[in-house]
Amino acid sequence: MARTRRGCHEGRRSCRREEDIRGNAFRDRRASAGRRQLIRSLALALTVLLCPFATAGAMEIERVVSPGGIEAWLVEEPSIPVVVMEVAWKGGTATDPADKTGLANMVSGLLDEGAGDLASAEFQERLDDVAAKMSFSAESDYFTGSLTTLADRRDEAFDLFSLAITEPRFDEEAVERIRAQIETIVSRNRDSPDWIAANAWYKTALGDHPYALANEGTPESIPRIARADLQDFAARVFARDNMKIAVVGPVSAAELGTLLDRTFGALPEKADIPAIPDVEIAPDGQVMVVVRDFPQSVVIFGLQGLSRDDPDFIPAFVMNYVLGGGSFSSRLMEEVREKRGLAYSIGTYLHPLDHAAMIFGQVGTKNERVGETLAIVRKEMARMAKEGIGEEELTDAKTFLTGSYPLRFTSNRSIANQLLGIQLEDLGIDYVERRNAMIEAVTQEDIARVAKRLLKPENMLVAIVGKPDLSPDSGLPEKDDMAPASPPHPGGMPN
Repeated sequence: MARTRRGCHEGRRSCRREEDIRGNAFRDRRASAGRRQLIRSLALALTVLLCPFATAGAMEIERVVSPGGIEAWLVEEPSIPVVVMEVAWKGGTATDPADKTGLANMVSGLLDEGAGDLASAEFQERLDDVAAKMSFSAESDYFTGSLTTLADRRDEAFDLFSLAITEPRFDEEAVERIRAQIETIVSRNRDSPDWIAANAWYKTALGDHPYALANEGTPESIPRIARADLQDFAARVFARDNMKIAVVGPVSAAELGTLLDRTFGALPEKADIPAIPDVEIAPDGQVMVVVRDFPQSVVIFGLQGLSRDDPDFIPAFVMNYVLGGGSFSSRLMEEVREKRGLAYSIGTYLHPLDHAAMIFGQVGTKNERVGETLAIVRKEMARMAKEGIGEEELTDAKTFLTGSYPLRFTSNRSIANQLLGIQLEDLGIDYVERRNAMIEAVTQEDIARVAKRLLKPENMLVAIVGKPDLSPDSGLPEKDDMAPASPPHPGGMPN
């Protein structure tokens, strides 16, 4: 299903993928099926834990092209009897019709709910029988699929994945069950200050752009989604020309070529995806408040960022680590938490999408300390834009960012995730080898240039959810000067 709106420090899929938001809420199975699922999961988990993994520096990435012309990246890892495949199709939640937001999200919850001749329970039983785990997710720009299976049941598991994407059933019982579960999640979101703040920020920053729409859908849009809409999405999006694939495990290039044609060969050659316009964040420095009776306020702040292919992206990545991306070592953490105790944590991250780019930050603090906290954020941004960073700060950032990179390659799944992310960002098959050298090449002058380019606190758009102190001494703008923010509708999204 659609993931919670959040970015990562280096790129939208360069960090470790979040777990499927469905969790147990989207698995209403018989007890026997639950036991089989437990056995399957334990078998896969124990296999992974007991085996060594390739490191980023040692692994060899191979570009494989099947006899039918389907391309994938492969890391052959014979020591681990688990095969992982990660797939992405261009065409995510941003392609949803404006009156049927949540369409891609609903499709992601239904692909493993029956396909071909197998109804929902039968499909899940077959997955259990072959010890495979399959999931799908709808992100803003991409629709992703994941398959993990024991090597000796590989062919059967890949056949089930193929069936899910080429012959999804979308049976009425499954559709209505998943629809009800999504509606429950959407309803719960109205009580989540993080979700309300993120969506308020997006709506104010991006207006009517597709990125501003609720990925999960709304109470109004979800009931409008019909079976024909689900079928149309699958027919338009699942094609061979908009697909990226990464596979890790005991699979040879020749074997993978055969598997690719067998799994994806029946898909249409070309996708039919609507064009998404580019959009930039309005530099107006608005502050908006969604009043809720919470004991503390959640604050999301953001600025225009950089696209992933911008020459300044890597320097911006290092800059962000020093500003707010370095957990306890960042300037914002030092000033906000360590020196003043205003918040348990505060962080910033880069969030590049295909058609927009942002620098985000988030903090939770007492209602009466919101103005003080935001004043520190603005002050630190202005200081970095004016002075850059010190030599020791740069050295420490490089040491951490290069030294921690191998930790992104600690399992077959994490390796497959990284390979898929590199493909989606079009960084090149040798990116793993080049990446740390690019970080080491960043200079203080680079950071100073990028900070001056990006960190403009007067342009910072702020969304606050809670009951912040709005008195003249609070440090926040007068109420009349704030951007209007009407209360969220039942789905949690500001009108």
